[in-house]
Amino acid sequence: MIAVLRAELRKLRRPTLFLPTLLAASGLTALTTALLYLLIDSPDGNGREGMKVTAERLSAPDGLVFGFQSAATLLGVIALCVFAAQTAQEYTYGTLRNILVRQPSRMKVLGGKYLAMSLFAVLIVAVSAAVSFALAFGLAGGAKVSTVLWTSADGRQATLNALVNVTVATIGFGTFGMILGLLLRSPISSIAIGVIWILIVENLLTAVVNGIDKYLPGQLLTSVSTGGSISFDGTQVMSYKYGLAGSALYVLGGAILVSILFKRRDVAN
Repeated sequence: MIAVLRAELRKLRRPTLFLPTLLAASGLTALTTALLYLLIDSPDGNGREGMKVTAERLSAPDGLVFGFQSAATLLGVIALCVFAAQTAQEYTYGTLRNILVRQPSRMKVLGGKYLAMSLFAVLIVAVSAAVSFALAFGLAGGAKVSTVLWTSADGRQATLNALVNVTVATIGFGTFGMILGLLLRSPISSIAIGVIWILIVENLLTAVVNGIDKYLPGQLLTSVSTGGSISFDGTQVMSYKYGLAGSALYVLGGAILVSILFKRRDVAN
């Protein structure tokens, strides 16, 4: 498995993948964070879906991570695309057969690839967090947001919790991408279906069917990344534990299915 891990990390370090992915992730996070502070007094809102986030709210101990957590779903979509592409392209290019010649154990190949991509997801989250936090401190003064509580004990705990939660959610989104890649064995189809489902289908279903968000994988993972879903009036829609448990069930079920298929199906596309 270690050899597979190293080989996969080498692939992930390709300039055409490594830098564009990190730039896209950090750019989207920077945009989300910057708009939060630059539009803080806008009547149209400055948060997700037109939500109005006040200076008082951002001055709370967890105010530092608000923008970072708001971009968590976008980071998850990026991870989904990377995991799906890196998995499915082995079938498209026919390289999986060559890999299995060197390492016949298919589960070790699958485990090594998954571990490598998970480490890459951790890097994506770390870089995005650094960009978001730097912007938050830089823009807080102009938005009349106090940063005193950000560095308090509660603030440091909130930051740590956010980093862990967003990392777990991002790897979860990536896992779904890998599952799609193994099921469909086509990078384009896997990415297209994954992105359309997370960004379009789930939002439409949530808008027209009350309570269905509690059963949708993307909504569950988003709840994990934010420590629980909160509505516009401040009430909790979905608890963190519920989102974590629901996401785990989806991931576990999908992992078992694709593991069986990966072991039994022909390696050719």
